[in-house]
Amino acid sequence: MKNNSPILLTGAGGQVGYELNRLATEQGCALTGLTRQQLDIGDAKAVNQIVTRLQPYLVINGAAYTAVDKAEQEVEAAMRANRQGPANLAAACQMHDIPLIHLSTDYVFDGKKDGAYDEGDPVAPTGVYGRSKWEGEEEVRARLAQHLIIRVSWVFGPHGNNFVKTMLRLAAERDELRVVADQHGCPTSATHIADALLTLAGRIKEGSEITWGTYHFCGMPETTWHGFAEAIIKEAVTLNLLGHAIPVRPITTSDYPTPAQRPQNSVLDCCRIIRTFDLKLPSWQEGLTSMLTLIKQEKRK
Repeated sequence: MKNNSPILLTGAGGQVGYELNRLATEQGCALTGLTRQQLDIGDAKAVNQIVTRLQPYLVINGAAYTAVDKAEQEVEAAMRANRQGPANLAAACQMHDIPLIHLSTDYVFDGKKDGAYDEGDPVAPTGVYGRSKWEGEEEVRARLAQHLIIRVSWVFGPHGNNFVKTMLRLAAERDELRVVADQHGCPTSATHIADALLTLAGRIKEGSEITWGTYHFCGMPETTWHGFAEAIIKEAVTLNLLGHAIPVRPITTSDYPTPAQRPQNSVLDCCRIIRTFDLKLPSWQEGLTSMLTLIKQEKRK
């Protein structure tokens, strides 16, 4: 590996990819970030060409089809991005002896477990999105030994569409919000994910012994969508992003039917990544404050 070899990042236009690009620039880390328009990872020939040309020391796959409900109809598109894309990247990495970090999701689980999911729990995705992501994981495992599969959950950040931005928009339009209170999970800041990925990348570059495999990484503590929404409104009022607080009413999943079934329990056990890499689990409240502060600063410009 040449000392000036970059990281190749796919999905640079997504929430995590955007933050990863930004942090890498701030830290002087050599990274080539490609958006979906610049590289379709479902195209094996295009993937092989870019990996061969760049010869990165690491590939980080942040590209994915993430429209959970639309995936129920757009099955082919979801499978191309979430299954075939990782397969193409893993095959190219294997050919050039390059490690791969691949982002996955809590949606590989059905949400019926009583307690947090660890990496060894059986998967049982309930929709096309979750199934496509699980099959993508399996493609990576089958093709490349040097891989880290990082499952994340309830991602939010200043770039792109997410639950935080939706709540802010609706709070400005309505007198109250009605939010599901019987789905449990762990919101995770895209910035915190990006920071963890750069830490792992640094370990790989310096030649540290890496225990390859699957890991969970998410924000703490666990909450519900309703609890998350309440925190968003409270912090937005504190920062004067909203003029006043509005009620956030709890509802059930059955009150808000969606085309794709969501897991009732998306809580991830992150002990393995803490133990193996000595990473600290981030506070999603801190991530939320940072995101809203940045939004406020952008509005002032």
